[in-house]
Amino acid sequence: MSEGNSLQVTLLKHDLPNFMTESGNSSGPTPGAKFSHILQKDAFLVFRSLCKLSMKPLSDGPPDPKSHELRSKILSLQLLLSILQNAGPVFRTNEMFINAIKQYLCVALSKNGVSSVPEVFELSLSIFLTLLSNFKTHLKMQIEVFFKEIFLYILETSTSSFDHKWMVIQTLTRICADAQSVVDIYVNYDCDLNAANIFERLVNDLSKIAQGRGSQELGMSNVQVKIPPNFMKLRVSWHDSLVLTCPFHSCIGQEKPTEQDSNETKHPETINRYGSLNSLDSTASSGIGSYSTQMSGTDNPEQFEVLKQQKEIIEQGIDLFNKKPKRGIQYLQEQGMLGTTPEDIAQFLHQEERLDSTQVGEFLGDNDKFNKEVMYAYVDQHDFSGKDFVSALRMFLEGFRLPGEAQKIDRLMEKFAARYLECNQGQTLFASADTAYVLAYSIIMLTTDLHSPQVKNKMTKEQYIKMNRGINDSKDLPEEYLSAIYNEIAGKKISMKETKELTIPTKSSKQSVASEKQRRLLYNLEMEQMAKTAKALMEAVSHVQAPFTSATHLEHVRPMFKLAWTPFLAAFSVGLQDCDDTEVASLCLEGIRCAIRIACIFNIQLERDAYVQALARFTLLTVSSGITEMKQKNIDTIKTLITVAHTDGNYLGNSWHEILKCISQLELAQLIGTGVKPRYISGTVRGREGSLTGTKDQAPDEFVGLGLVGGNVDWKQIASIQESIGETSSQSVVVAVDRIFTGSTRLDGNAIVDFVRWLCAVSMDELLSATHPRMFSLQKIVEISYYNMGRIRLQWSRIWEVIGDHFNKVGCNPNEDVAIFAVDSLRQLSMKFLEKGELANFRFQKDFLRPFEHIMKRNRSPTIRDMVVRCIAQMVNSQAANIRSGWKNIFSVFHLAASDQDESIVELAFQTTGHIVTIVFEKHFPATIDSFQDAVKCLSEFACNAAFPDTSMEAIRLIRHCAKYVSDRPQEYTSDDMNVAPEDRVWVRGWFPILFELSCIINRCKLDVRTRGLTVMFEIMKTYGHTYEKHWWQDLFRIVFRIFDNMKLPEQQTEKAEWMTTTCNHALYAICDVFTQYLEVLSDVLLDDIFAQLYWCVQQDNEQLARSGTNCLENVVILNGEKFTLEIWDKTCTCMLDIFKTTIPHALLTWRPTSGDLQKFDRCCSSLLTSNFLFLLFKEFPEQKLFAALLIKCVVQLELIQTIDNIVFFPATSKKEDAENLAAAQRDAVDFDVHVDTQDQGMYRFLTSQQLFKLLDCLLESHRFAKAFNSNNEQRTALWKAGFKGKSKPNLLKQETSSLACGLRILFRMYMDESRTSAWEEVQQRLLNVCSEALSYFLTLTSESHREAWTNLLLLFLTKVLKISDERFKAHASFYYPLLCEIMQFDLIPELRAVLRRFFLRIGVVFQISQPPEQESGISKQ
Repeated sequence: MSEGNSLQVTLLKHDLPNFMTESGNSSGPTPGAKFSHILQKDAFLVFRSLCKLSMKPLSDGPPDPKSHELRSKILSLQLLLSILQNAGPVFRTNEMFINAIKQYLCVALSKNGVSSVPEVFELSLSIFLTLLSNFKTHLKMQIEVFFKEIFLYILETSTSSFDHKWMVIQTLTRICADAQSVVDIYVNYDCDLNAANIFERLVNDLSKIAQGRGSQELGMSNVQVKIPPNFMKLRVSWHDSLVLTCPFHSCIGQEKPTEQDSNETKHPETINRYGSLNSLDSTASSGIGSYSTQMSGTDNPEQFEVLKQQKEIIEQGIDLFNKKPKRGIQYLQEQGMLGTTPEDIAQFLHQEERLDSTQVGEFLGDNDKFNKEVMYAYVDQHDFSGKDFVSALRMFLEGFRLPGEAQKIDRLMEKFAARYLECNQGQTLFASADTAYVLAYSIIMLTTDLHSPQVKNKMTKEQYIKMNRGINDSKDLPEEYLSAIYNEIAGKKISMKETKELTIPTKSSKQSVASEKQRRLLYNLEMEQMAKTAKALMEAVSHVQAPFTSATHLEHVRPMFKLAWTPFLAAFSVGLQDCDDTEVASLCLEGIRCAIRIACIFNIQLERDAYVQALARFTLLTVSSGITEMKQKNIDTIKTLITVAHTDGNYLGNSWHEILKCISQLELAQLIGTGVKPRYISGTVRGREGSLTGTKDQAPDEFVGLGLVGGNVDWKQIASIQESIGETSSQSVVVAVDRIFTGSTRLDGNAIVDFVRWLCAVSMDELLSATHPRMFSLQKIVEISYYNMGRIRLQWSRIWEVIGDHFNKVGCNPNEDVAIFAVDSLRQLSMKFLEKGELANFRFQKDFLRPFEHIMKRNRSPTIRDMVVRCIAQMVNSQAANIRSGWKNIFSVFHLAASDQDESIVELAFQTTGHIVTIVFEKHFPATIDSFQDAVKCLSEFACNAAFPDTSMEAIRLIRHCAKYVSDRPQEYTSDDMNVAPEDRVWVRGWFPILFELSCIINRCKLDVRTRGLTVMFEIMKTYGHTYEKHWWQDLFRIVFRIFDNMKLPEQQTEKAEWMTTTCNHALYAICDVFTQYLEVLSDVLLDDIFAQLYWCVQQDNEQLARSGTNCLENVVILNGEKFTLEIWDKTCTCMLDIFKTTIPHALLTWRPTSGDLQKFDRCCSSLLTSNFLFLLFKEFPEQKLFAALLIKCVVQLELIQTIDNIVFFPATSKKEDAENLAAAQRDAVDFDVHVDTQDQGMYRFLTSQQLFKLLDCLLESHRFAKAFNSNNEQRTALWKAGFKGKSKPNLLKQETSSLACGLRILFRMYMDESRTSAWEEVQQRLLNVCSEALSYFLTLTSESHREAWTNLLLLFLTKVLKISDERFKAHASFYYPLLCEIMQFDLIPELRAVLRRFFLRIGVVFQISQPPEQESGISKQ
C-alpha cells in the first residue's frame, strides 16, 4: 500500500467514527426502520458522515495542502464523488438516500462550492455534475440554488478569481455537451414562474465572456487570450447538443450525415482527475427512457410555452413597476396576469420579491384613493396576533422601504397602528390606536437617530422616554416598556427591505480594487457571504418536493433558440471579426452553422436570415472592404456557407439570396485569383485616372462588390491580392459550389422555387452592370433547369414561372450579347423540354415557350428578333410531332414577326408558317387544332403587312387552304368551353376564325390585297356554305357587314371614295350572290340586314355606291323574286318606298343663296382649277357639298325609277317599248284592236295590286317633285348661278318623264290583266287622274325642249289608250278629249300627229260619229 493511500485510511479511521457516532446520537427518528437491509443503513450512515466530514471548517489563513483538515475534506469529497458515480438503482431511488442527498450532500456542496481551494472547488463541481446527471429529477430546487448562487455569481462578479471562473466554464462545457441537460434546465427553470431564468442568464453571461467583454467587465483581463477558444467550444457544444436533439431525417441535400460530434474531437479533457469526461453523456444515453425520467412530470411543450410567455409578461410588468408602479400594474392587468381589486394588488406586492422596495413604499404611501385602498388591503393581510409591538413593526417594514415623505409615512403608520390593535384586541397597554400610531412613529425616529451616521448627537434613553410622555390618552406608557424598546432598537436596528439586485461593478468600483491583494480579500468576503446564503437556501429547500420535468419533445428547442440566438450571434460575430486565431474562427463558424441548422429545422425565418447574413458578411465577398483583405478565416467562412447550402437547402427560404450573392461574387473572386480577369483590379485605376471622376457610383459593379475601387493598385499588390484569394479557386471549393447546383434536384418543391427565385434575382444584379455584365448566374439557371426538368409537372411549372419571367427580362436586355445568350439558352432548354412531349389538354409547353413571345414583343433589336424566329423555326422543323400547346406560342411569335419590316425575318417566319399549314397540319392536325385560330390570325397578320405584297397574296391563299382542313375534318373540333354546343364547335373554332380574319384583311389592307381577301372570303362562303347552320350565317354577316364600317371614315379621308367605289361595290354584289345561292336558308336570316345595308348605301354621298345599292336591290329581287313570299314582297316594297322618300332632293326647292355668295363663287372657281378642286371647293363653300349630295339623290331617284321598271317588267325595257311605239307611229300602224300583253315578264305576276299601288305612289311622288322643280324657273336660275349642275339651268326632265312613264306602264298592265278585275275600277280612276293631270301639265309647258322631252311619254300614253277596249276607250276619250284638242295647236312631230289622228278617228268610230275606216273605203268603192 502506498504512503498516500495509507494516510487516507488513517484519516478515515480517525474522523469517520466520530461523525458516525454524532450522527447516531443525533435527535430525530432512527433511519434504520426505513431500510430493508442493514447494509443500506450502513451505507446511509457512511454517506451522511462523509457529507458532514466534507463540511468540516478549515483553519484560518492560507490553506496548508498537508494539513489534516484539508486532506480529510478532499478525501471525503472524492469518496462522495465515487459513491455517486457508481450508485446503483437502490441508492438512486430510495427515498432515504434521496433525502440524504438533499439534506446533507447539497448543503455540503453549498459550503465547498465556494471554496478558495481549487482542488475542493473542482471536486465540488464534479459532484454537482454527477448529481445533475443522475439525480436531477429529485433535486430541482437544489440545482437552482447551485446555479443561481454559485455558478452564475462566480461568472458575473468581477472579483472572482480566474481559476474559479475557468473551472466553472469547464463544468459548463460538460453540461452543455449533453442536450438533455440543457433542455431540462430551460424547461424546469426558465419556464417556471417561480424559478430563476438560469438558461437565459447562462447564455447572456457566456456571450459577454466570449465577446471579450467579460475580460473587462468580469475581471479577467489577465487571461483574455486563453478564454475565447474554450468559450467558443462551450457555445458550439451547446449548439451541437441542440442540433442533436433535432431529428436527423431533416438533413436535406446531404450525401452523408453531418459530423455532429466534431466538438468531442476538439475538446481537451477538462476535469480529468475525477471521473470520465463523458460522465454526462453516458447517462444521457439512457435518456428519455430512464427511471429518473419516468418519475418526472409530464412534458407538454405548448403548456411550457404558455408558462414562458406568462413569465415574460410578469417580468416585463415587474420591470415597468420598478420604473413606474402604476404603469406596471396596468400592464399586468391588461395581460390578465393580475386582478383589479385592491386585495389582488396587495397580495401581489406581498408575494413578489423582485419588486423594487422603494417603489412599493412610494406606491403604498401615495394619497390617491385607489392607492390608499391597496395600502389598507396590504396592511390587513398582515397578521400581528400575539406579537409584541416592535416585532410587529419589524415584520411590517420587511416588505417595503418607507418613503421619505412624512405624510406618506404618517398614513402607513396610522394604518399599521389600527391593524395592530385589531389583531391584539385583548391587550391593555394601549388606550387607543392613537397611542400605537405615535409610538410606531417614535420608533422609526429612534432607529434613524441611533443608526444613521449623519446624526452626531445620539438620543439618550431618558430623552426617548421624555419624548413619549402623555401619548397614552394623556397618560404615560410604563418606563420599563419604553426602556426595553430603546434597548432593543439600540441593539438591532429595524432593517427595511433592500432591493435585491445583481450588481456587476461599474468602472469606478473596478478602479477601487487597486491591487490583486485587495481583490482577493474582497472576493473572500463575498465567498463567505455567498456560502452562507447558499447554505441557508439549501437547508430551506431540503424538505421541499418540487416536480422535475424531463424534456422529451423536440419543440422545446424552438423557444430556447429564440431566447439565445441574439447573444449567440453577437458572440460568434465578435469572435470572427476580432480574432484571427484559426481555432476560434473554426468554432465560431461551427456555431453559426449549427444555429442556422436549428433555425432551418424549426423554420424560424428572422433568426435564420440574420445568421446567414452574418455568415455572408464575413466572407468579405459582398462588403465594401472586399477581397483585398481576405484571410484564412474568410476562406473558411466561404466553405461554411457552401456547407450550409448543401445541408439545409430545403429550409433556407429567403436566405438563399445572401448565399447565392456570395457564390456569384466568389466566381468573380476565382477569376481574379486565377489571373483570368486582372482588369477587374487594374481597370478601375485607369478609369479613375482617366475620364471617370472617381465616385463609387461610376465604377463598375464588380469593383464595388469586391472592394476593388479606390487607390492606386500596383502589380505587386495585384499579385498579393491574387495570392490571398487564390484558395477560393481550389478544387474543393469549385466542386462544392457545383454541388449546390447539381444538388438542387434534391430540394423539395417549395425550396427549389425559393432557390430559383433568388438565383434569378442575383442574375439580374449581375446583368445590371452597364460596363461588365456577367452571366455566371444566368448560366447556372440554365444548368439547374436541365437538372430539374425531370420533376413532376406541378413543381416544374412553379419553377418555370420564375425562370420564364427572368428570361423575359434578360431576353430584352439592351446588351445584345446577353440577350443572344438568353435566347440561345431558351432554345436549348425548349428543345430538351419538347422532347418529352405533352399529353392532350395540358398547357406546360405553352408556359415554357412564353418567353420567346415576350422577347419578340418587347425587344426591338433586329438581331434578337431574327434569332428568336430562327429558334422557333428550328423547333418546328425538328420537334413538330411533339408540340401540342406550344403551337399557340409559335404562332404568336410568327404573328409578331409578320408585322416586322425586316425582309429576312418576315420571309423566314412566313416560310415556317407555310410549312406548318401545308405539311404539319396535314400530318398532325389533331395536335395542332387548339392553335388553329392562332395560325389563321398569324396568316392574316402576314397578309396585312403592306411592305411585302407577294407575301400578302400567298398568305390569303394559305387561309383559303385552311378552309379545306375545316371542311374535311369537322369532327376533329372539340372545345373545353361548356357554353359552346358540340355542333357549333367547328364553327367557333374553324370557320369563324377564317372568315373573321379575312374580314380583317379586307378592312386593313390596300386595294389589291383586300380585293383578293374579299374574293376568297365569298369563295369560301359559296363553296362551303351548304354546311353552315342558320345561326352561323347570322354571325358571319355581322362580320361581312363590318366591311361597310370603313365608310364611317371622315369625309376628308381620300381612301373613302376609293373604298366605296371598289370594295363596297364588290362586297354588295357578292353578298347578293351568296343570298341568291342560299336563299332558302338566308331569306329569314339575312333579308332584313341586306335591305338595311342597301338602304344605308344609297344614303351615302357617293354616286357609284348609290347606283350599286339600287342595282343590287334590283338583282336580288329579279333573281329571287319568284321564291319570295308575300311578306318578303311587302318588305321589298317598303324598302323601295323608304329609299324613294329619303332620296327626294327637297332642298332643291328650298335652298336660297346668301348675299355675295354668287360673286365669291365665280372668283373662286376661276382660281381653284387644281387636282383637289372639289375638296377645296367644299371647304370654301359648304353649299357645294350640299349640291353634290343633292345631285346624288337625283341620280338615286332615276336609278330607283329604272329599278322598279326593271323589276316589274324585266326583261322588257321601257326604251325598247318606246322605240317600238315610235316606229309604229312612223308607219301609222297602231293597232286599234284590243291587244292584251299576256307575256309573263318580270316580277309583275308576283306582286299584289296593293304592292303595285305602293310602287306607283312612289313613282308619282317622284314625278310630281320633278314637275314642281322644273316649273320653278326662278329657283332653277338661282341654283344655276350658284354653280349647281353645269353650264345650263338644272332640270329634272328625265325624272319627270321616266317616273310617269313607268307608272303608266304599271297602270295599263294592271288595266289589261284579267286576273286583277277587282282592282280595275281603282286602276281606271288612277289612270284617268294621272293622264288628265299629265296632259294638263303638258299644255302649260312653254319650252320647246321641255315639250320634246314629253314626246315618248305622249306616244306611250296614246298608244296604250288606243289598245284598250271600246267600252273603256269611251271613258278615257271623253275625259281627255278637250285636252287633246288643245294639244293640236302645238307644233308636234309627225309621229305624234299620226297617233293623235288615229286617236281622233277612233273617237268617231267608238262614239258612232263616223264609220270605221274599212267601211268607208268599201262605200267609196261601191
